[in-house]
Amino acid sequence: MLMRRFLLSTACLFAAANVYGGDLKMQFVFDGDVPAPAPIDVNRDTAFCGKHDLTDESLVVNPKNKGIKNVVVYVYTGRGGSDLPDSPEKNDTHELANEDCRFEPRVVLTQVGDTLKVTNPDPVGHNANLNFLKNDAKNLMIPASQEKDVELEESEPAPIPVECNIHPWMRAYVVVLDHPYAAVSDEDGNLTIKGLPNEELTFRVWMEAADGALSEVEVDGKTQEWKRNRFEVDIKDGVNDLGVVKIKPDQVKLP
Repeated sequence: MLMRRFLLSTACLFAAANVYGGDLKMQFVFDGDVPAPAPIDVNRDTAFCGKHDLTDESLVVNPKNKGIKNVVVYVYTGRGGSDLPDSPEKNDTHELANEDCRFEPRVVLTQVGDTLKVTNPDPVGHNANLNFLKNDAKNLMIPASQEKDVELEESEPAPIPVECNIHPWMRAYVVVLDHPYAAVSDEDGNLTIKGLPNEELTFRVWMEAADGALSEVEVDGKTQEWKRNRFEVDIKDGVNDLGVVKIKPDQVKLP
């Protein structure tokens, strides 16, 4: 009996490792002079919003290492993409805050079945205009110190912009996928997608400030062509480190 349990346990562990054995790691770096953050023209609720030194966050580059924040990479399952098995819903809740007259975070990664909780810790009113394509579009008024929930029932074909019509400089993005294989780069430009299936997968890259497609990029010192912002990786067990991805200034819209 003990031997049978051991064999079953070993088989399960082997199967799990064989299916979910790989992580994808990469770093996005700006290949040029670091652009200075552009100040926001605060012309609404100036008594409160005007004291927060707001800047354009469409392109955030770390002056210490040129890492690019808020680049999204996910497994692409659209036409010509990867065929993944169905992923169970996690039913997680993700907060998008109207905080200090800006959205925090700039990018929210979610999965079908999750809930987006839009909050407003500010003393002034905000709204969140969610321009969904497949979920029901929402334009929510969020009074001071209140919140509203949005159920995410369908995957979206691209990151969905969120705007505050009261304060037109405010913007965020919500990514809604039917699987969990996605990540957004941190303040150093690093991201890791964990637990990927061991197979050749198609990934899509999205970057808010990208001026058109990132068709030609330098990956770990070598030039690659990414058609429609996509690339393929044969995922192996352990960490699949692509190294540094350099984005040139002429590939982005500078703030």
